[in-house]
Amino acid sequence: MSPMSSNGRNARLMAAVFCPQCGISYSPRNGGTLCPTCKTPVDQGHTSTCVAGAAEAAVEEESTAAPSRASAAAAVECDALIGKTLGVYRLEGLLGAGAMGRVYLARHLDLHRSCALKILPPRLAETDPGYVDRFLNEGRDQASLVHPNVVTVHAIGVEKGFYFLEMEFVPGRSLGSMVGEEGAQAPVRATTLSLRVAEGLGAAHLAGIVHRDLKPDNVLLTHTGIPKLGDFGLAKRFVVRQGADHVEFAGTPAYMAPELFHGAAPSPASDVYALGVSYFQLLTGRLPFDAPTIAQLRELVTDAPIPSVRNRGQRIPMEMVECLHLLMAKAPEGRPASALGAAVLLQAVLGEAEDLESLLSKAFREHREITWRREGESYRLNVSFANGRKQIAFIEPSGHATAERMLLISSVCCPAEPSYYETALRLNSEILHGALAIREIDGQAVFVMINNYPWSTVDPEEIRRSVLEVAHRADAIETLLTGQDLN
Repeated sequence: MSPMSSNGRNARLMAAVFCPQCGISYSPRNGGTLCPTCKTPVDQGHTSTCVAGAAEAAVEEESTAAPSRASAAAAVECDALIGKTLGVYRLEGLLGAGAMGRVYLARHLDLHRSCALKILPPRLAETDPGYVDRFLNEGRDQASLVHPNVVTVHAIGVEKGFYFLEMEFVPGRSLGSMVGEEGAQAPVRATTLSLRVAEGLGAAHLAGIVHRDLKPDNVLLTHTGIPKLGDFGLAKRFVVRQGADHVEFAGTPAYMAPELFHGAAPSPASDVYALGVSYFQLLTGRLPFDAPTIAQLRELVTDAPIPSVRNRGQRIPMEMVECLHLLMAKAPEGRPASALGAAVLLQAVLGEAEDLESLLSKAFREHREITWRREGESYRLNVSFANGRKQIAFIEPSGHATAERMLLISSVCCPAEPSYYETALRLNSEILHGALAIREIDGQAVFVMINNYPWSTVDPEEIRRSVLEVAHRADAIETLLTGQDLN
């Protein structure tokens, strides 16, 4: 399901194309009609017959055509409820669509709160009675989990033939959408998100629940950066022809562990493999294995070595690479037995360092005068002072091992003109904390005020105070050297 935060966002999601076999909805870019998951053409009228993760020609056509037509009709059937009431709920807009139902932003009329309502259309229930059991089992399993990294289910029921799950409304986006829009994440950010997902998944494993379809599209990210895992137990079923036999699988092929392709039952260890694939995707912006058919994908997953994550321009520490290889081990006994062990492993790799995105969100949540954007592993901040002057600041990690990494906080003073050198040298000798240095930014040599802090111990308040302190000092030096506000 894809979240929504405004009427404008709702209108954009309502126009999204839905691939019923992949179980995702997306907004076509530049007029394109290819499903971003399977890369096959998707009809604008919701009539795709693609298979998640690969365009497998050997998939039994009779098995996919009927569900696709049923899904298209079910979509129309459900969407007709928008603007109307269903029991105690008023449906306000489409949030997203999956293999096992459609999700709507709804208003609980008795409790006066927003919620997400996942609905199983009657048409789908009629085409496969097992849908209802799996749908209700998802609700019961997920409702038994109370964890900050799991989407909370408040109620299950049926109204006018529509089975539904009432869930908390998460006003953010999915991890899949984030990777699609931003690409690879900074290594500590990717590790932190994977750790939080592992903690939510670990709570499920502790309760005896196997997710079966863990992937970034099934993880929602709140506006404060908290990932929440949803869609338990609702893996898409698909049939593949193997010689004279037809074998049924469940899941999204690109995230399926090697043993699942050999007929093994889903397990906590296969969930851990899917967590590893998701971690790879967060680190690199791409899947580890991609192929035009499921048969070719299966061969890569079971036999090919894990592609390197260190040749794509990011400084990914070796301990993260080793962690990734353990999570994605070919044999299930080579991985952590459950997400609880995976969380311990990820925490050991991360140490005490908190990812920069979370630190900045906490540090400047109440400070509108400071805005920022990510540039690779670094962050560029725009600082506005009460007197109308402005400064540019940067926060970036050092190249040390994770446990020893420093945060480099700097702010631009002015161009490094030779006529300023003597005055700058004298100022540098008088600075008690930090230093005045020359750096090249946007192709120009500039004076910057710079200070370093241990990443493992820095907190949001120290980040806020340090950015403002460095920016104020840089502004004072800029005023002294140039008499202007150049930033």
